Amino acid sequence: MTYHKFNFYRSTYCEFEMQNINFFEEMKAHFQSKSGSYYYYTENGVFRYSNHWGRVANCRWKIRGIEQYKNQNYYVGYANWSDFYPLNNTDKVFYLEADYVEHKVSIKRIQYNSEEAHFLMTSELAHQRLKQIQSLFKEYKWARYFEEDIEVLRKRLIDQLIHTNKSLQQLKLEL
Repeated sequence: MTYHKFNFYRSTYCEFEMQNINFFEEMKAHFQSKSGSYYYYTENGVFRYSNHWGRVANCRWKIRGIEQYKNQNYYVGYANWSDFYPLNNTDKVFYLEADYVEHKVSIKRIQYNSEEAHFLMTSELAHQRLKQIQSLFKEYKWARYFEEDIEVLRKRLIDQLIHTNKSLQQLKLEL
C-alpha cells in the first residue's frame, strides 16, 4: 500500500525522526486535529507536532530516541510516506530487542532488505511481549521461588519471549 496525506492515519505503524521543536513557528500547518496536533505535508512525507505519541487513535506512532512519552511534552517528528506500514494482526513484521544492561526492550520493524534473522511477530503480540518484558525488568517477586540469580533468570525468560510463541506462564513453568 502507498501512503499519503489522505490515508497515513488509518491503522498504521511509523517511527518518526525527531525534528526541531520550532518547526511550526516558521511553517503554517496544513491540518490541525481535534486533539491539537499539527500536520504539515510534503511530497515525501509529513511533519507532526503533538503532545501524544505511542498509541495515537488506531495507530502506533513513535519518535526515535524517546522511550517514555510524557503527554504534557510536545515533540515534532517527521516521517516519509514510505515509513508508514499497515498495523494489522496478520503481518508478522515486528521483532523485539532487549538491552540487558539498561533493562530496556524495544519493538523493531523488519527492514525488507535486511539479511538478519529475527523471530517475527504481529504488532499485537510484539506489544503484549513488550509489556511482559518491561515487567520482568522491573519486578523481582516472581523470581523468589527460584534458586538462581535473578539476572540469569531474566535473561533466559526474556530471550525465550523474544524468540518463541510460548506464553510467559509456560516459560516460567519450564524454568
